[in-house]
Amino acid sequence: MKRSRAVSLGILGAAAFGLAACQQEEQTEAAAFPDEQSCVAAAAQGGWFTREDCAATFAEAQAVHAETAPRYESRELCEEEHGAGACGGDAVAGNSGGGSIFMPLLAGYLIGQALGGGRAMAQPVVSKAGGGFATPTGGTQLSRLNSTGKMGSTAFAKGPTTAGQPPMSRAAVASRGGFGGSAASRSVGS
Repeated sequence: MKRSRAVSLGILGAAAFGLAACQQEEQTEAAAFPDEQSCVAAAAQGGWFTREDCAATFAEAQAVHAETAPRYESRELCEEEHGAGACGGDAVAGNSGGGSIFMPLLAGYLIGQALGGGRAMAQPVVSKAGGGFATPTGGTQLSRLNSTGKMGSTAFAKGPTTAGQPPMSRAAVASRGGFGGSAASRSVGS
């Protein structure tokens, strides 16, 4: 009797997990811009976001970028992952040990319509060495900026804090499979 109850609970658990995996991720309106001015120009042509949304989300994307952008122990390693000229020193790191930390420069940002009506959402994007752009975790890939379309709402989930953490070494990057290698990839763009 105990074994059949355990098997029944196991089957119910597996069925619930399977149903959860089959549910579609909620989609939201999204747009990608290289800067605030591009967003403001698009807002002037009408749509679901305003000039004020552009200003607020650009400021939010800058703050999130400073907190969550990947950090590397050398400029060379950063540029291998994000492209030549796409990296700078992390002035926020406050290194007193004499070492340098390098992170990708903010290449643009995503603005998304919050589900249920609320305020607009923001997510920074950085360059990828092979072309295109990605969120700081590398989980959402963009082929270009100045584009709009539908995107899964999880694209706006804040990545883990990297500010104040030790920078990634070549071995750490290799173990991840490169920039965004350990994150699930979601492609967007229209």
